[in-house]
Amino acid sequence: SAHIVILGRAPESLDDPLASVAQRALEGFSRSLAKELRNGATLQLLYVDPAAQDQLEGALRFFLSPKSAFISGQVLRLTACATQVQDWSRPLAGRKALVTGAARGIGAAIAETLARDGAEVVLLDVPQAKADLDALAARLGGRSVALDICASDASAHLLEALPEGIDIVVHNAGITRDKTLANMTPEYWDAVLAVNLKAPQVLTQALLDGGALHDNARIVLLASISGIAGNRGQANYAASKAGLIGLAQAWAPLLAKRGASINAVAPGFIETRMTAAIPFALRETGRRMSSLGQGGLPQDVAEAVAWLGQPGSGAVNAQ
Repeated sequence: SAHIVILGRAPESLDDPLASVAQRALEGFSRSLAKELRNGATLQLLYVDPAAQDQLEGALRFFLSPKSAFISGQVLRLTACATQVQDWSRPLAGRKALVTGAARGIGAAIAETLARDGAEVVLLDVPQAKADLDALAARLGGRSVALDICASDASAHLLEALPEGIDIVVHNAGITRDKTLANMTPEYWDAVLAVNLKAPQVLTQALLDGGALHDNARIVLLASISGIAGNRGQANYAASKAGLIGLAQAWAPLLAKRGASINAVAPGFIETRMTAAIPFALRETGRRMSSLGQGGLPQDVAEAVAWLGQPGSGAVNAQ
C-alpha cells in the first residue's frame, strides 16, 4: 500500500499572512485526501520547524513503513530536538521502559514491541493479573511489577521498583464503566477518572520528584478518539482521555527543558478482548469510523508508541 507524507511549515511560524493561510489549508486538504485514498493507502502531514529538518528521518522511516499502516490523516509538528537514534535496527537499545496495564491486549503488544526494538521492559499490572504478567516478563527478559496504580502507596512502590530510573513511560492502563450521564453512578465516574487520568498524573509526578525520570525521557499516554470526538454513554471515559491529552500539552514545556517529551496516542476502534464485549452494531460502527474502514490491532498502537519512545522522536512533543 502507498504511504504519502506531505511536508509543510507551521502556519504560526510564518510572517507572511498568505503563506500562513496556504500552510493552514494543507491541514484540511490532507485530512480530506486521506479519507479518499483506497487500498490501504495512508497520508500524513508533517509541519517541520526549519531547525528540525535533521529530525525528519525518524518520522519518515515510520510513516513510510508498514508500521504505520493503521495511521492516516494525522497532522504532526516537528520542533528542534538534540537527540538522535544510533542504531535504526534497535532504536531503543540501552533504554528502560515502563508499561502499565501490560498483562494483555494493547499493553502486552506495546511491551513486546519495545523489547523487540531493544528496550529493557518493566511490566506493571494489577495483582490479579500477576500470572500473565510474570509469564510475559519472563518471555521478554524483563521484570514484572504487580501493583494497583490507584493505591495510596503506589508511587512509593513504583520508585522502589525502578532503582536505576526509567527512560520510557507508557501509561496504558485504563478501564471503562459505560453509562449515559443520567444513569452514571458516582462509583463508575470516580473509578474511570482514578485509573485513566489521576493515576498517570500521580505516578509521573512521583517519577519526576523522585529523580527517576531520566533526561531525554519519553512519556506516552494512551488516550482515545473518544477523548477528541466524545461517545454516547462514555462521558466519564471521554473526560478521562481528553484529560490525558491536556496532560501532555500541560507538561510538555517542563519536560522539554530536560530534553524529554510527552505525547498522547488516541486510537480509534481496536480489536481487543475488551472491545469484543461491545454489542456487534456498535463494534461495526466503530470499525467504519476509521479512515481505513476497519478496526485496528493492538500491534498498530504498539508501533506508534514504540516510535514515540525513540530518542529520535523528541521533535514530536505535546501532541
